[in-house]
Amino acid sequence: MAKYQVLLNKALCKSCEICVELCPKKVFGRDKTGKAEVVNADNCIGCLICEEHCPDFCIEVREK
Repeated sequence: MAKYQVLLNKALCKSCEICVELCPKKVFGRDKTGKAEVVNADNCIGCLICEEHCPDFCIEVREK
């Protein structure tokens, strides 16, 4: 079972792909509109790289 929950506010996402490129565990992908989406939530290791680098503050990682 995953230790972390990855919350993504798509309304704030501007499709920069920073989270997709920086995530070491490939938690993020892109939907058909190009916005980020959580595709491998169980892979999250809680490193917070995505949350800290998101320029739109649309990602939050919580410990379960």
